[in-house]
Amino acid sequence: MLGKANLMEAMAGTNRGLLASESQKQAILAAIANLEDLNPTPRPLEASSLLDGDWRLIYTTSKALLNLDRLPLCKLGQIYQCIRVNTSSVYNIAEIYGLPPLEGLVSVAAKFEPVSQQRVQVKFQRSIIGLKRLIDYRSPRDFIQQIEAHKKFTAFDTPLNSDKQQGWLDITYIDSDLRVGRGNEGSVFVLSKT
Repeated sequence: MLGKANLMEAMAGTNRGLLASESQKQAILAAIANLEDLNPTPRPLEASSLLDGDWRLIYTTSKALLNLDRLPLCKLGQIYQCIRVNTSSVYNIAEIYGLPPLEGLVSVAAKFEPVSQQRVQVKFQRSIIGLKRLIDYRSPRDFIQQIEAHKKFTAFDTPLNSDKQQGWLDITYIDSDLRVGRGNEGSVFVLSKT
């Protein structure tokens, strides 16, 4: 599909948005808008087989995520958003790399509720921030299984007040391997299915 190819070309070399110049950001936003017009799934929340699974972030304008790259002696690794439709759960996981003893992750677990054909209300429930070796982190899938088993981690493992910690996300494009979302803070997210 030409729209996807144009978007991929526009995002190339931007390291998920960390290295994007202002002109690149504008070109990417234009390519996203063009792709959204071609959305093959106008009711994404009814397409649970497409939505469910592990997604890797390939571009964002979210300052909260991009600022994780500014931690001293560390660099932002892969960022995942893992959706479990059957439990209405979403897990955001950002891997942090640096000196081996300092490699860690920043994660948030949340529940989502459809409020329209493309919008979900997200209520954050738990935050886990810690060192990979102390958490015994191997992969997003393994980590999520531990969270769902209610494991308490050797980390900053904190419950969140879901009445105060919430937002929404519009799924504006989804197919078998690409998803685009727009969040309540004006951020754009482009993810590929892993």
